[in-house]
Amino acid sequence: MKNIPSLIVCVLLCLAVGGLAGYATQSSVTTWFPTLNKPSFNPPSWLFAPVWTTLYILMGVALWFVWNAPETHPQRKNGIIIFAVQLMLNFLWSFLFFGMKNPLFALFDIVLMLIAIILTIIIFRKINTKTTPLLVPYLAWVSFATLLNASIWWLN
Repeated sequence: MKNIPSLIVCVLLCLAVGGLAGYATQSSVTTWFPTLNKPSFNPPSWLFAPVWTTLYILMGVALWFVWNAPETHPQRKNGIIIFAVQLMLNFLWSFLFFGMKNPLFALFDIVLMLIAIILTIIIFRKINTKTTPLLVPYLAWVSFATLLNASIWWLN
């Protein structure tokens, strides 16, 4: 029970990053984005919010497992740093794609994010194997989002 507050903080941190990025780019989602040519596999717009909410919760739980690992664990600090990097890249993507309306810059960002997510999974797994199944859906979704981003850039 003593770790419940840190679990709440980790989950809320991830949800806050997603919420801030979503809020800041909301107008482009309803004005600019609908005007773009999109591939046939583009999901319906209503799907994004529940998927991202779920992923941010899973990310927060994974972070919590690492945060609560012994401070002496040799990978703990690196894991938290790479997690912060991928979360920052996640946040930045929304501003590049929707804020700047620049799918190419967003594509560069999301490729870096994919690399950072893979590194996060590798490092987190060394700390606590329970983190891997929590982060694999995130990796899968961002892999799909990378294909979607590249397709939108190509079509427009």
